[in-house]
Amino acid sequence: MQGKLNQIAVRAKQDKRVKFTSLVHLINEENLAECYKELKRNKACGIDRVTVEAYGENLEEKLKTLVDSMKRKQYQPLPVKRVYIPKAGSKEKRGLGIPSTEDKLVQVMLKKILENIYEANFMDSSYGFRPGRNCHQAINALDKAVMHKPINYIVEVDIKKFFDNVQHKWLMNCLRERIADPNLLWLIKRFLKAGIVEVGCYKATDQGTPQGGIVSPVLANIYLHYVLDLWFEKKFKPKARGYLQLIRFCDDFVVGCEREEDAKEFLELLKQRLSKFGLEIAENKTKIVKFGKKEWYQAEREKRRTASFNFLGFTHYCGKSRNGKLMMKQKTSKISLARKIKEIKEWLKMVRSRICLKDWWQKLKAKLTGHYSYFGVSGNYRCLIQFYRPVTKLAFKWINRRSQKKSMDWEQFIHYLKVNPLPKPKVYVSLYTGALV
Repeated sequence: MQGKLNQIAVRAKQDKRVKFTSLVHLINEENLAECYKELKRNKACGIDRVTVEAYGENLEEKLKTLVDSMKRKQYQPLPVKRVYIPKAGSKEKRGLGIPSTEDKLVQVMLKKILENIYEANFMDSSYGFRPGRNCHQAINALDKAVMHKPINYIVEVDIKKFFDNVQHKWLMNCLRERIADPNLLWLIKRFLKAGIVEVGCYKATDQGTPQGGIVSPVLANIYLHYVLDLWFEKKFKPKARGYLQLIRFCDDFVVGCEREEDAKEFLELLKQRLSKFGLEIAENKTKIVKFGKKEWYQAEREKRRTASFNFLGFTHYCGKSRNGKLMMKQKTSKISLARKIKEIKEWLKMVRSRICLKDWWQKLKAKLTGHYSYFGVSGNYRCLIQFYRPVTKLAFKWINRRSQKKSMDWEQFIHYLKVNPLPKPKVYVSLYTGALV
């Protein structure tokens, strides 16, 4: 499988305009069997309630039936199961779509095909859900841009319910830019039109791609590559009066601008551009912030605080190095910190009486380590402590809520912590690019 995918990637890179006419044959029994090994066993089931383990029984026979149904064009993805999770900084909830296990399997293969084609086209400004790229690289690029480029303003943009408003017609047009295999396009369209099931009720999907689907992030990147990235680089940027830089992580992005008039014009034209493709910005979460070296020096002379902005769960602000030099710093945003603590609280409340202390304690360790690996960036140690301490207190609280009888007093809990320590805050990622002289 990988050899064929590599050939596609090489050809896509050699000729960025070539259209691939024969791709669907890659979704065969052998390749799907490889994809099955990549499915995570601990993920929620779709509406059919079939687990990954259960689907693995008589796998060879099931894959043969699946491939045959696709060849006859009788394959019909099941509607995704819609669930809701809290949305950061809002009382609203974010809808996630959970596909069935069989549909996840096909989506894994689709994702591989699309990635190997479009990676050649995607721009350096795009960091989200791409092989070899991550959020820390996006933040590092932002840090370097602010510290070493003539940036004086940041345009912080939030697209309103992006995944729910992707227009199928425009998305299929984007895909046709590089794909001329009608069978593969038919398959992708089937997924887009599969519908959703929410509280037992079916709803048709005339637009949107389910957030939570395996193939959805790469489809989102393809959509925004043509809607935003290309437009920014080819149309808007050449006409700007000053320096500009776009940094995007899937549907989250910021633009650094040298001149205020460019920032204002970008925001105005962006609204028009997004509207053409069925999208709109969230006005209450979109703003222009005066931010950069020039503003920092002026604020220091005037002895006032500078503005900050949020991006990818971090608050980005002007701070000082150990030598007292001005530099850009990052800390966990208040919204993200509160949300993460609340998530731990709700999780502890749920598991305290369902599984034994020894088991959920190990899971709590993993959750802490996961938090540190994301938010553990240079200069953010204090916020890691602000997460660790309340989580430790919550653990003590819910240990004693397992029954009417108190399980441990504080001294016993401290002793338990010494014997079974929770991971301490740790910085995993260095984002330091140097302070101003």
